[in-house]
Amino acid sequence: MGLVLSDNWKITLPCTRAEADALAEDNLFLASADSVPTIVTREAGKDTPEIWAIDVYCDVEPDAEFLNNISRLAPSAKTGPKVEKLADQDWVTLSQRDLKPLRAGRFYVHASHSAPQNDPKIHNICIDASQAFGTGHHETTLGCLQTLDRLKRRGQNFRNIIDVGTGTGLLAFAANHLWRRAKIIASDIDPVAVSVGRNNAKTNHIKLGGQRGSLHMLASNGLDHPAIRRSGPFDL
Repeated sequence: MGLVLSDNWKITLPCTRAEADALAEDNLFLASADSVPTIVTREAGKDTPEIWAIDVYCDVEPDAEFLNNISRLAPSAKTGPKVEKLADQDWVTLSQRDLKPLRAGRFYVHASHSAPQNDPKIHNICIDASQAFGTGHHETTLGCLQTLDRLKRRGQNFRNIIDVGTGTGLLAFAANHLWRRAKIIASDIDPVAVSVGRNNAKTNHIKLGGQRGSLHMLASNGLDHPAIRRSGPFDL
């Protein structure tokens, strides 16, 4: 579910590429914070590829101890963290809007501001940052995309597929690309995610509906929906 917070804070700190790459190993203190922040690393500018930056988004005003811990993430920084209070923002969109396109097997996942791949062997999927989970960058989603690709390469054929907790719909779209005659249900407990997923389906020219070769997107708490119960058992 998307979060729109009225009290958002952004902390920015310059760093090196090596410090950005090592960030995952050094930020254990953040997991114990009262409000777990979102961290994004990025190139500071196109003309200075060796200079990177750490952006930390949180919903409570950072205190001196928190800022000191942030500073420890980039010992090379010659200036302290820059703190700014943000206007109302969508939390998920804000943290994901700068994500770059990615390749996972035969899939190329990109936002609308990035060009698709001009290769008939590549399945382009357009997913913009939104109030729903699933841009392909998280390890779990990326791993699922790669697994779907491997299953297809091994000759697996599925006819009745369900994607529970579909978020943006990315994995359901990937399955639709691979198994064109399959009946696919994509569900999420969050009605906002379902709305986002339906819009993404239209963007990617995926037919919505309950027939084979189409995608049925619905709001459901797990498997507790009549359409899901009627459609089982599922083979993927």
